[in-house]
Amino acid sequence: MKLSIIIPVYNEINYLDEFTKNLVNSFKSENVEFIFVNDGSNDGSAEWLLKHVNENKLNKNNINYLLINSSKNYGKGTALQKGLKIATGDYILFQDSDMELDTTDSKEMYDLIKKNTEMKVLFGSRFSSGKLRANRNFINGIVARVNSIIFNLLFIQSITDLHCGTKIISKEILDKIKLTIKDFGIEIDIASQIAKNNYQIYEYGISYFSRTKKQGKKITWLDGILSYYYLFKTRFIDNDISIILSIIYTISYMVFIGSYFGMGIGKGIAIFFFIIIGCFLGLYNKLFSSSLIFLSIYFGSLFSKGNGKIYTVLIGFILGIFIAKNLSKKINLMTNNKIIKFFV
Repeated sequence: MKLSIIIPVYNEINYLDEFTKNLVNSFKSENVEFIFVNDGSNDGSAEWLLKHVNENKLNKNNINYLLINSSKNYGKGTALQKGLKIATGDYILFQDSDMELDTTDSKEMYDLIKKNTEMKVLFGSRFSSGKLRANRNFINGIVARVNSIIFNLLFIQSITDLHCGTKIISKEILDKIKLTIKDFGIEIDIASQIAKNNYQIYEYGISYFSRTKKQGKKITWLDGILSYYYLFKTRFIDNDISIILSIIYTISYMVFIGSYFGMGIGKGIAIFFFIIIGCFLGLYNKLFSSSLIFLSIYFGSLFSKGNGKIYTVLIGFILGIFIAKNLSKKINLMTNNKIIKFFV
């Protein structure tokens, strides 16, 4: 088994030497290639990498060293994607070069992968271990936990640390997914693509030694805000056109349902709540199924007046979901026609 370790580097001159020594010591007995991706560093990191990696001055343990050098800072996501293009290992390890995460833990994760070949995706978790932790960023920790909860709700998962930079993933899986996010949101991109393709995500508790901004911490409050956009994007926008159309259509008739609840501000809150429900319904019900649900809701609204309409609309909604689910399942079992599959 061969391992490719992709190491994004941006202005880490104070840590590169020690980090690289730790990495070599951890993996010197493995069949491994180190892929350093310099992402436009301007603090001397580029020169260090050119001297030690590009000229093979580190090559004392029969490890293959590769360097991708970018003159401009494009973001962590772009750096990892560049590394993936030249990686040749059976498994890919993403390893940050800032020394917040221990390379010894990464080696332990790889040992688990080698012993359990059915394990194709293994994420590190800073929040589920009894190992050493030194966290100086209370807000970052809260945001990471909250985002993990939101991710779990959106993708029906149960992971504890969405944003951990240490991950080992089968090259076979990475070749099947398309990563598009260019910055720190790449962690969300990777996890969402894996979840949407129904691959099992395993976790392993690791150590964490956080840095301050003065020590080189680069993630900012803006990245925190962007993370919510990326969660929405990866769940509701990055889908097949049939799913996107279904989401739009479902949201439209869920607004219709919400209009029967409350008055004034209460009605606005109800509509917003039903829009959220519509987003999820659209994910799992294509246009045909959504139409069945809408028709059932509409017929339900005809059987009562005033406040009583709320109950008949809800009954129609529940009945519509039941009918749509069972009928769509039967149709999908009967045919593989692409046009029918687009709508059902």
